[in-house]
Amino acid sequence: MNYSDEELIKDIERVNRISIVPTLLDVVCQTTGMGFAAIARVTETRWITCSVRDDIQFGLVQGSELKVETTICNEIRDSFQPVIINHVKENDLFCNHPTPLMYGFQSYISYPIILKTGEFFGTLCAIDPNPADLENPKIKGLFMAFSDLISFHLQQIELLDESDKTARNLNRQLSNSLDENRQYRHISSHTLQEPLRKLRIFSGMLVDSIRNKEIEKAEQFALKINDGADRFSNLIMSLSDFSILEENGATVQPVDLEYTVGVVKAELRFKLDERDATVNVGNLPTVPGVPLQMEQLFYHLFDNAVKFSKKDVPLLISISSQEYTRSVEGTHLMPEKRYVEIKFTDNGIGIDRFQLEKIFDMFSQIPSETVQEGSGIGLSICRKIIRNHSGLITIHSDQGAGTTVSIILPTS
Repeated sequence: MNYSDEELIKDIERVNRISIVPTLLDVVCQTTGMGFAAIARVTETRWITCSVRDDIQFGLVQGSELKVETTICNEIRDSFQPVIINHVKENDLFCNHPTPLMYGFQSYISYPIILKTGEFFGTLCAIDPNPADLENPKIKGLFMAFSDLISFHLQQIELLDESDKTARNLNRQLSNSLDENRQYRHISSHTLQEPLRKLRIFSGMLVDSIRNKEIEKAEQFALKINDGADRFSNLIMSLSDFSILEENGATVQPVDLEYTVGVVKAELRFKLDERDATVNVGNLPTVPGVPLQMEQLFYHLFDNAVKFSKKDVPLLISISSQEYTRSVEGTHLMPEKRYVEIKFTDNGIGIDRFQLEKIFDMFSQIPSETVQEGSGIGLSICRKIIRNHSGLITIHSDQGAGTTVSIILPTS
């Protein structure tokens, strides 16, 4: 694949957005005693430095380019394997290799940077005109850890860029909804920033522990970084799920809600069986809607009922419907339309009435020791689906007395 200059410039910028990169290169040089260290972007046709530490006047700076076929990194790109040379003149494989002769080095170490997608990004490498002892397991471990850390940060930057793109899309699409704009501003400034802050802290601690040769601490910090990455990825995926509901072009067609509930019950049968659940379903109507969105709606309602069920008490779920005859004044419902009200009731732990005001906020979490951890976006998705269908959703609940979700949808 040929990469454009614009794409490669973005890759260099991504590396330089990783604040700990200069520290990593400093640690590499101090640990190995080598005078040059760099992160290189390597493609099939290009070799470009993204970040450099040069104490031996090798002559490369950020953005410098070498002919890829003259570099050992080119071979690493093909093999995905590191290359370690203590002393070029004494190495049978590389003593006559053109690259050391061309660039005048005797010691060389380079580890591949592999993205989570399996794509080869480039290398973390170091060279020096003098021999060096690079077979030390601690040096190998350091390069492996650092290349993985760079890969991890590149992934997070990509996810963050994607979230920014989603943010712009959401902000544009939700311009008519002050409430959802308020929520997204909170997500941008708080929800997404908190895991990133922790990742930066633990990344710094990981570097310090490696520098101080505290291997056990390094492993602990690496695990924390991995957990944080999972948390951040889940937030982004949840946000993407929400943004998909904004896409135009969804086909509205008659949706048999009894059939939809049956499909969702089958999908969640194992979770329902674990809670010894009984599900009573009354006569449900056929309404105009987007089938997949209606399935998502009931999936999240069932999932919440399971999540908020009482311990050691069989779960009971009742779903019923009736014609909606009350006044639509004070709502966005249209007087000329006919509506149906669907009630989804469970006998779970209920929700404190003080929590009901924010229950539909994205990533809201209801404090409870008995509730399984979730993303906190399920009810936000439910409300968005109902709004997409020009309906209304409300929740009635008391702590310890179960929950009733009321859904009002047009029937024509």
